[in-house]
Amino acid sequence: MGILRTDKITGLGGANAIKGSVFFDGASTITVEDSDDFHYDTGDFTVEGWIFATGRDQQMMLVGQWDGSGSVAGSLGWAVQLTNDTSGFLRFLTSSTGTNVVLNQNATSGTVFDNKWHHFAVTRNGNDYKLFMDGVVVGSVTDSNAITNATIPLTIGGTGSIYTGGAASTQTLTGFLSNIRVIKGEALYTAAFTPPTSELTVTSNTVFLGCQSSNILREETGKILSIDKSSTNDSGPIASRFTPNSPVGFSTTTDVGSQYGTTFDGFGSFATSTYMVPPAGNTRERNRGRALILAGASSPGTNNQNAIQYFNISSLGNAQYFGTLTVARRALQGLSSSTRGLALGGFISPPATVTDTIDFVTFASTANAIDFGNLTSTAYAAATASNDTRGLFAGGYRPNNSAVVNTIDYVTIATAGNAANFGDLVAPQRANAGGSNTTRAVFAAGAYPAVTNVIQYVTIATTGDATDFGDLTVARDYPAGGGSSPTRTCFAGGRTPSNTNTIDFITTATTGNATDFGDSQSGGIKHGLVSNRTRGVICSDASITNTLEYITFATTGDALDFGDQMSTNTSPTVYSPGACSDSHGGLS
Repeated sequence: MGILRTDKITGLGGANAIKGSVFFDGASTITVEDSDDFHYDTGDFTVEGWIFATGRDQQMMLVGQWDGSGSVAGSLGWAVQLTNDTSGFLRFLTSSTGTNVVLNQNATSGTVFDNKWHHFAVTRNGNDYKLFMDGVVVGSVTDSNAITNATIPLTIGGTGSIYTGGAASTQTLTGFLSNIRVIKGEALYTAAFTPPTSELTVTSNTVFLGCQSSNILREETGKILSIDKSSTNDSGPIASRFTPNSPVGFSTTTDVGSQYGTTFDGFGSFATSTYMVPPAGNTRERNRGRALILAGASSPGTNNQNAIQYFNISSLGNAQYFGTLTVARRALQGLSSSTRGLALGGFISPPATVTDTIDFVTFASTANAIDFGNLTSTAYAAATASNDTRGLFAGGYRPNNSAVVNTIDYVTIATAGNAANFGDLVAPQRANAGGSNTTRAVFAAGAYPAVTNVIQYVTIATTGDATDFGDLTVARDYPAGGGSSPTRTCFAGGRTPSNTNTIDFITTATTGNATDFGDSQSGGIKHGLVSNRTRGVICSDASITNTLEYITFATTGDALDFGDQMSTNTSPTVYSPGACSDSHGGLS
């Protein structure tokens, strides 16, 4: 998740500054179905927008109805273009029955290739054409001929060759466009002017307005929009990946510091349709999004492992090696703050023993775990939940596999030391699961003496016994819990005692029964639903699969493939691991 200061072109109107842009990668275009709205004959018109050019290895079309080959009838109309020489000049092309009128930017008016945003505009008033850059007339010509009414789509970020079968290059743009507006029947600018200092709007003669928001285009007249995608880039143009004025992802010689409108924190690109400012609350989401898979066994009952794996929740892919725990074990549990991950308890076989060990690691640094302290007794197969201060360990087998208990332990995550008693669950449970928001921990499912659908909760900051919350849709043990956004907690899979692939969700702040979310790709034992604030990743037991799968909390639906757990000599595919992450909904 990115942290935005503003979403605007810096210095152009303060609080009302222009917002929104579309990035073109040199391979993709946006097109609009042909319409009489784009046919000008001898009439007046205005075409304008903002350009931030980042590459110049060819002529690059900004907007127009123009086939670069000119070999097909109806393929030449009009276009705004960037020249391919070192100067990087603007150019306006028209056609009257195949004869071009070329309106070039004069050589003394500067270039668009200077790591800055520039406003461009082309107008015709009667027979007078004018080309503007940043409100200054940089070219003019008089011509009385009608512009050919092209029959190809209006194309933004390239030419229309791909529609007509022309042999020429599509002259696609590498750079950013913002606030593209086409006006028919009016020359909006006839002399030098001050470029607009606010987002462009629909006027009475506006036929197209786009490249303003994450919707890519705001098109006012009902024409059909499409995105052309190259064979090597199937994503198409990216709306607001760059918001004016910081060339993220491109090498520039200029400072991209505080004078620019957008900063990114390493979690990917933003797409936004509104102005955005720093969140008023905690901003520690920077540089977070790491999940850990903790130890486990290399077979269902033997060969305990101590390996820790990690992956980044925001990026699909396979897990990687992180380090080792102090004690090899399986059926352990994980919990976390925004900086630390803890591994608690676990089962060791052979010999069949249970441990009270608590280890910790620092998420930001791959390394071996360090001893944190001990649980109140030996334990395994419990539920965990946490906020950024306190972690809870609820239920499980203890002591020494002799009983299932209702005990809840807690630790202060920032301070190494032994766990203390928090309170009791409503009833004893083992193989249960937990999740949290910043104030509340919820524990669900489990078995003792039979599988249950019960959900219960505690207030994390206040020691005391659990209270009934509601019920899951399906009673089960060994579901994956801990998958939390700031508003929702999910529970995935488990045994009824037969395997189930059901995913349930609750609104963590509101007591009540769970609702069906969708299905996991596989049913059966799950050992973690790690999460950032938007996505949960389900970790299955290797007896089922080593596949990682994910859900998006805000959108109900079935889980999708994420990647795989590691399977190497140092970090084999594991049975009964623990799991935790540094960015779940209980942290901020």
